[in-house]
Formats: sequence, C-alpha cells, structure tokens
Amino acid sequence: MGDELLDRIEINPKGDARSAVILLHGLGDTGHGWSSLAQELKVGEGLEVGEGLEVGEELGIRFIFPHAPQKCVTINMGMMMPAWYDIRRLDEKYFEDEDEEGIRESEKRVCDLIEHEISRGIDASRIVVAGFSQGGAIALQTGLRYPERLGGILALSTCLPLHKTLESEGSEANRDLPIFYAHGTLDPVIPFAAAEYSRTVLEERGYSVDWHVYPMEHSACYEEFRDMAEWLKNVLGSSDA
Repeated sequence: MGDELLDRIEINPKGDARSAVILLHGLGDTGHGWSSLAQELKVGEGLEVGEGLEVGEELGIRFIFPHAPQKCVTINMGMMMPAWYDIRRLDEKYFEDEDEEGIRESEKRVCDLIEHEISRGIDASRIVVAGFSQGGAIALQTGLRYPERLGGILALSTCLPLHKTLESEGSEANRDLPIFYAHGTLDPVIPFAAAEYSRTVLEERGYSVDWHVYPMEHSACYEEFRDMAEWLKNVLGSSDA
C-alpha cells in the first residue's frame, strides 16, 4: 500500500462497517459533491431512517468519497482543477488520445484505498468501487484489473478507459464481477453513444453489464439511486452478512 492515502470523506454506519463503497467524483468536483449519496441511501450518524432507501445501514456500508488531486486539464485551457487524469479531447478520437499515465496513477491510488479497507477488516468481496463521469472511468479501470475478487462496480455517466488493454490486463478474479452501468440519454458531456460503445466492449470481453438508462443529462436522479440500492442489496447480501 502507498505511503499516503487520498484525502477523503468517510461516512460510517451506526453499527459495525461490514461493507465499503468507494465513490469517485467527476472532473472539477470533490468528494463533498457526492457525499449526499450516503444520506440518499440512509446511512450514518444523525441521519433519520424513515422513508427512503435504507440499504446503507442495512448492509453496514462505510461510504468513502476521495478527493482527486489537482491536475492541469487540457480541454479546460490547461487550468488546474481536481481531476483523476487529463482529458485531451472530446471528439471522435477521444479513445485514441487518453492520458494513460494519469489513469494508471489514479488506479494505483484507488487500489491503495481498497487495501486500506481490507486492512480495517472489510473483505475485498464486500468492497464496491464506484464513480461518476471521470470517476466512473477510474472505477472501471481499477475494478476490472484488481487482483482480488471485489463486490462490484458502479459506473455512472461514464465510459471505459484504456479498453484496448483490458483483454490482457483484466483480472481473472473479477471476470464475472457485477457491473452496474447507468447513463443519461440526454448527456451532453459524455454522449450516450460513447457509453453504449463502452458497454459493447465490456460485453464482447465477456463481462455481464447491468445496463440502466434514464432520461437525464450529465447528472443523477432518484430512479438511479433506487436502482443502485437494489443492486447493492443483491451484490452485498443481507444484514446478516
């Protein structure tokens, strides 16, 4: 494990943590931007458990929301901002000009977070790697290559990075890893066609994708959270796990 973990927000269940969801934010955001997901799924001290999605407490989920490091981002005039990797273009040649070094660096940082959770007593098979947009790309990059069996991947409004190396680099332990993949049909940032292409690549490589489509832009919606909650119940099991 690396010497220094990413700065992050952690929200623990009221009881013992038996599972972990590591969720990576999108470009220019921070972990704060997605930390409300814990409230949507009803987990954490001081949150009222009533109407809503109570899966977080039921499954003993510790939510971890890392902050990406500051990087120069080419498509934003080279400005420094929180980013998991550089984005050099958003045209039809996007997949031909990826920041491989930056992607692999972030993959390693997320692996360090996974190993940290294992050292705290969470079994790797109960760790879900998740992310939105750029964070979702790193979730796919990391989860599909991690050497130990994980709980699953939540890929939200994103596309698959470094797909040409997946066949040779994909982890045998995670060849049948549950993948929840969601995208908005009106997304102007990552076109729906890019997500469909990524899904096709995954399926051609033998991965089973739980595909969800919503009439939304580059965002999230209640229906998506509801479907995520049901998926988490399926992959992380019952409260007795």
